[in-house]
Amino acid sequence: MYKKLIISAILLCFLTGAMAQSLYMPRDIKRAFDKGTRSADGKPGKNYWQNHARYDIHITTAPPDRNIKGKEEIVYVNNSPDTLKALNMKLIINIHRPGAARLRPVGDNYLTPGMQIDTFLVNGTKVNWDNTRKGATNEGVMLTKPLLPHDSVKLNINFHYQISLQSEREGMIDSTTYYFAYFYPRVSVYDDYNGWDRLPFTDALEFYNDFNDYKLSVTVPKNYLVWSTGTLQNANQVLQPEYAKRLQASFTSDSTIHVATAEDIAKKKVTAQNAMNTWVWTATNITDVAFGISDHYVWDAASTVVDDATKRRASMQAAFLDESKDFHHSVQFGRNSLSWFSHNWPGVPYPFPKMTAFQGFADMEYPMMVNDSHTDDLRFAQFVQDHEIAHTYFPFYMGINETRYGYMDEGWATTFEYLIGQAEVGKDGADKLYKAFRINRWIHDPSSAEDLPVITPTSELFAGAGNNEYGKPSLSYLALKDMLGDELFKKALHTYMDNWHGKHPIPWDYFNSMSAGAGKNLNWFFNSWFFTNGYNDIAITKVAKVTGGTAITVKNIGGFVIPFDAMITYADGSTQTIHRTSAFWENNQKEVTMTVKSAKAVKSVKLDGGIFMDANEKDNSWEAK
Repeated sequence: MYKKLIISAILLCFLTGAMAQSLYMPRDIKRAFDKGTRSADGKPGKNYWQNHARYDIHITTAPPDRNIKGKEEIVYVNNSPDTLKALNMKLIINIHRPGAARLRPVGDNYLTPGMQIDTFLVNGTKVNWDNTRKGATNEGVMLTKPLLPHDSVKLNINFHYQISLQSEREGMIDSTTYYFAYFYPRVSVYDDYNGWDRLPFTDALEFYNDFNDYKLSVTVPKNYLVWSTGTLQNANQVLQPEYAKRLQASFTSDSTIHVATAEDIAKKKVTAQNAMNTWVWTATNITDVAFGISDHYVWDAASTVVDDATKRRASMQAAFLDESKDFHHSVQFGRNSLSWFSHNWPGVPYPFPKMTAFQGFADMEYPMMVNDSHTDDLRFAQFVQDHEIAHTYFPFYMGINETRYGYMDEGWATTFEYLIGQAEVGKDGADKLYKAFRINRWIHDPSSAEDLPVITPTSELFAGAGNNEYGKPSLSYLALKDMLGDELFKKALHTYMDNWHGKHPIPWDYFNSMSAGAGKNLNWFFNSWFFTNGYNDIAITKVAKVTGGTAITVKNIGGFVIPFDAMITYADGSTQTIHRTSAFWENNQKEVTMTVKSAKAVKSVKLDGGIFMDANEKDNSWEAK
C-alpha cells in the first residue's frame, strides 16, 4: 500500500508539472513572485500594481525656427505600496547633447544643447534645476515631501530645446517639416520588480513607459498641419470647413479620401487663417504621444472595420510628400494591416481609434503613429509599414519593457510581419523575405555574441542584440505555433494578452500564460529557445532498415528545438514528406530516431527546416550507398 501511495504521488507531481523542467529566474524577478505581484498561473498577482499619470502638454513651434517651447502639468499617482522620496525623470532629448552616452558616433547635425528646464515646480514649490549639471537622459528630483502610497504629486515644468537638424527617431525632416517624439520630460516607470527604471537611453535600445492619460496642445503657424497620437478635439477650429468635412468623411470610408492635396496646400487655405493655430489631441491609457507637422505634406485618410462585434472602425491616415509614390499607397496598405491584424494574428481588434503613417527617416513605431522612410519598392514599403503597425500590440497594447526585453516586442512584430506577408504575397514570397532579411545573417555568423541566450537582458547586449530581439524570438513563436497548431496557439496567445494588456508583463509572465493557455507545461520548449546558447543545426547521423520500415536518426547539434520536414525518396522514385514539430525533441533534445513505416527501400533522405535555416546544411542529407 505504501509503495502504491509513493507511485501515485510521483504520478500526480508529474501530471501537475511539479517535476517538469523549471526555468531560471533572476533574484529580483523571484522576489516579485514572492511578493504576490506576479503569479505562477501567468496572471497578474493579487498584489499587482502599476503607477499612472495625467499629462497636459503644450508645445509651440514655428519652423524654420528650430527652438521648441513647451510646458506641461503632470499629476503622478503612486499606486505602489512604497513611499517615494524622489522621482526619476526621463529626458530623452538629452541624447543630443555633446558628450551624451551613445552606442555609436554622431555628426554635428545631430547635436544640440539638449533639454533645457526653465522652471520645475513640485506641488507649487520651485525645485532648483541646473541645466549644466542635469544633462543625462535620467535625472532624479527630490520631492518636497514624501509621496505616500495611493497619493499623488503635481509637477509643473516649463522647458525648451532645439530640434536636431538630423532626423532619425525624431527631428527635422526638412526646414518646415518636423517630427516630435520623446519631446517632453516624463516620470519614468517605477515597477514591482525593478523599482525606478534608470537605464539610460543610448540611442539604440527602445523604451519603457507607464500607461498614462494625455492632453496634447500643439501651437503652429497658419497653413501648418499637425498629425498626432490621439483624437483631434478641435478639427472645426483648426481646419477650414471643407477639409474638416473631408476628414470626418474618411472615418466611415473604405476608399482613400484626399483630405488635403498638393493643390489644396499650395493655395494656403486648408487651415484656419489665424496667425497661430492650436491643435488639441487627447489619448487615454496609452504609453506615449508623438506628432509631426508640415506646411507642404499632403494628407490622405480612410478607415476600416477592426471589430466585427461592435462594427467599430479605425482611421488610417498618411502625411507625406506628394512626389513619394509609395506613400500614396500608405492608407490602403494600412487599412489592410489594421483589418488583418484585428481578424487574424494576433486576432485582437486594433485597440486604438486611428493610425497615421508619417514620411520621415526612422522606420519606427509610436502609439498610433509610424515614421517611415520613402522607397521606390512598393512591396518593401508595405513590409516596413506592416512591421511598424504590428508594434501596436507589442509594446504599446501590452506595455512591454523594450529596454530590457526587446524580444518581447520586436520578436512579435517580426512574427506578425511574416504572417501578414503570407496573405499579401504568398507563403513562398514571405518565406524568401523572412529568411533573407531576418535569419540568413544570424545563422551564418558563428561569433560568440550571436549564441547568447535570448533571455539575456537587451540592455546588456551590444553585438548580437539585433538577432536576439528579432529573428531568434520570432522563430520561437513560429515554432510554438507550428507545434500547438493555430487554434491552441491562438488560445494561449490570447490568454497571455488578456492577462497582461494595459499592464507590464515580463518574460516569465509570457511563459506562464502560454503554458496555462495551452493547458500543458511548455517549460522544456521555452528553456531551449530562451535560456540556452542554441542555434539551428540538425543532422542525419544514421539511416537503417528496421522491422516495419526505416529508422532515421536525427542529431540536434545546435540545440534549438526546431521543426523540420524529412523529405524521403524511395528506390522506386516515389517521395514522401514527413513533418516533425518541435515536440519531436521534447523527451530528448540531443538525438531522436524516427521510424518511417514503409516496406519500400529508401534511396535518400533530406532534412529541410524551411525558415528555420540550418547553420550547416551539408549533413542534412543522406543517400544509400
